[in-house]
Amino acid sequence: MTRLFLVDDHPIMRDGLRALLSREPSLHVVGEASHGQELLDRLPNAPADVVLLDLNMPVLDGLATAQRLRIEFPEVKILVLSMLVNERYVGQLFEAGVCGYALKNDEISELVLGIQTVAAGRHFLCNELSLRMLNRVLLKTSAEPEAELTPAKNPYNFSPRETEVLILLADGLTTGDIAEKLFTSKRTIETHRQNMLEKSQARNTAALIKLAMSQGALH
Repeated sequence: MTRLFLVDDHPIMRDGLRALLSREPSLHVVGEASHGQELLDRLPNAPADVVLLDLNMPVLDGLATAQRLRIEFPEVKILVLSMLVNERYVGQLFEAGVCGYALKNDEISELVLGIQTVAAGRHFLCNELSLRMLNRVLLKTSAEPEAELTPAKNPYNFSPRETEVLILLADGLTTGDIAEKLFTSKRTIETHRQNMLEKSQARNTAALIKLAMSQGALH
């Protein structure tokens, strides 16, 4: 039986996952946490085979948590469960030690398959992301690419979620639009925006976007 630890800052999400995954005979949920540091504190007393990890969390986010887990609990496999659909972030997370990536809108059967796959020591990528990557390779379209923050040009060390907020701001979306798109609150989006302003020392959002473009971070 695979021992599973759930990490998500939304209690309703954790409750739903526990209820759904508890129906699977091969899985046993041994613990829950609302952020990465809470996970690290509880793991010694609740050993797990697989950590089901959200990305956007307070205190210690998914990427930082994965990096810590690789050092402190290298035997634990990590399966990210997120709404974020961006191939660049996936690559960054796999480099950090993540074994698999699934989306929150996946069918529960696909999520169970992902858990079983990483528990067996293999890598897993959900169907939607796999198809997106395959299409990118096969099509090689000449259409103008969407604005993206290139990893090589991230001088202010924006987090993956801050990066996505920046891209959406550059696309002209309002705080409310972004909150709805990312399934979070306006306050959370405003916090990400303020963090980026502080990191870049930009005076306002317009200056932030202009600075990112001048650095070649947005194209």
